[in-house]
Amino acid sequence: MIITIGSAAIRGCSFFILLILSGVASAHGVTEGDQGYIQEISGTNIIPFMYLGAKHMVTGYDHLLFLIGVIFFLYRLADIGIYVTLFAIGHSSTLILGVYFDIAANAYLIDAIIGLSVAYKALDNMGAYQRWFGFQPNTKIAVLIFGLFHGFGLATKMQEFEISREGLLANLLAFNVGVEIGQLLALSGILIVMSYWRRTASFYSQAYNANTLLLTAGFMLIGYQLVGYSIT
Repeated sequence: MIITIGSAAIRGCSFFILLILSGVASAHGVTEGDQGYIQEISGTNIIPFMYLGAKHMVTGYDHLLFLIGVIFFLYRLADIGIYVTLFAIGHSSTLILGVYFDIAANAYLIDAIIGLSVAYKALDNMGAYQRWFGFQPNTKIAVLIFGLFHGFGLATKMQEFEISREGLLANLLAFNVGVEIGQLLALSGILIVMSYWRRTASFYSQAYNANTLLLTAGFMLIGYQLVGYSIT
């Protein structure tokens, strides 16, 4: 049982890496169907944008990889709530401001920083900063800052669409509510798996391998985006 749970958790991390390798991987990608829908509708559409926000978070593997890293060694729900809230504040702020005020940035570079966030948290979980530099960076500040980039990454994608200005603010707020709902759903599943895994004797021996996979996924995301930047 111990081996099965631990192996399943490791396979779960490996699955995200296979997604990146498969080429689906434009971070914060929006499906063609959703693109068409966003561009065709106008006015205030609360429920549809809530659905799109929830769908984005549940299928946003870059978000999920980062959140897995963030909660990896958090055991108290209060601590998890603090970090997830900081991420949500950052994500929501730049998404709304970026789209509403049409703040431009290169999407590839922003998404490369999002890949860096995954690598950063994996290294943090592996104790790399204490070994290399002799100090521990403030994780709460890091989560907030990277949350800003995660939100801005989606904002750069949404700016590519001809979104109606009518009802835009209300729709963006609804989208963010959906993102939080999706985040809670995704985190619930992740925490269920993590809670069982943490009870096993093999957790700490496998934790390093799992974070090595997260680190690999982060560097792959960075490389994918930088290649895209260099050829466009």
